Amino acid sequence: MDVQEKPQRQEARKAPPKFLIGIRVKNETTSELFDPGPLPLRVGMEVVVEVGRSTRVGTVASNKIPNFRQTAAKNFRRVLRIADENDQKTLARKKDMEEQARSICTGKIDELKLSMNLSRVVHVPEANKTIFFFTAEGRVDFRQLIKDLAASLRHRIEMKQVGVRDEARVIAGYGVCGESLCCATFLKDFTPVTIRMAKDQGLALNPSKISGVCGRLMCCLQYEHDNYRKMIKPLPKVGARIETPDGPGKVINLEILLQKIVVRLNDESIMSYDLDELKEFLPAKKPQPDKKKPK
Repeated sequence: MDVQEKPQRQEARKAPPKFLIGIRVKNETTSELFDPGPLPLRVGMEVVVEVGRSTRVGTVASNKIPNFRQTAAKNFRRVLRIADENDQKTLARKKDMEEQARSICTGKIDELKLSMNLSRVVHVPEANKTIFFFTAEGRVDFRQLIKDLAASLRHRIEMKQVGVRDEARVIAGYGVCGESLCCATFLKDFTPVTIRMAKDQGLALNPSKISGVCGRLMCCLQYEHDNYRKMIKPLPKVGARIETPDGPGKVINLEILLQKIVVRLNDESIMSYDLDELKEFLPAKKPQPDKKKPK
């Protein structure tokens, strides 16, 4: 009978969970999906979750979400239990250690006159170490800083340099659109954003208009870039001289989404035309050959 029960138990373990739940782990910027198991969880409750080889306290950020894709249970970390008083005390001690470490590190940075800004501090009790995240313009010699911190805190020290985008993600805030920063909500990975994306979208190349709170180009410039590239292909370039139903003129502006072309005619009058009105006047664009990869 035992032999028959084992395969059934193994199949039950491998069965995909019926529901998933969003948990925001402490010190993390976004919530992630976990397997809640049979626990009765509600938004706002604090729980203990499995993260790697350690456990962390997190907050329930969403109601149960049906696992429509039937993704296997092995792809999701588990919610172990609802946080109890002991877990809260452990979390409080962790916060106290991080505040103490931050205060000591800030003083040492000033004392050693290092060109770096402390971003955040994370204490990992299981590994008996504290991780210091910082930003800096270039490389920083922090060997003496590590020695001083290890002598003061009496455990392992790890220094990690992060970019200004990572720092903005941690600090969070609001963009010029009035919404919460993408990097602090749903954007998990940073991808390259170039000035070409702003040019293709016809944006004014004013740093204050196209830069985020981190000082870098806004991540949202990449979201619709592919659509803009497709829509701008049939349009003439700004500055090009073209023929119009009202005579020759010079393209002074493009309204890409509306597919309109603004032209200054030779008599200095300014006219706006739909692309369809100018198709017979515009020279046909030659299709660009596909770039073959070198063998």
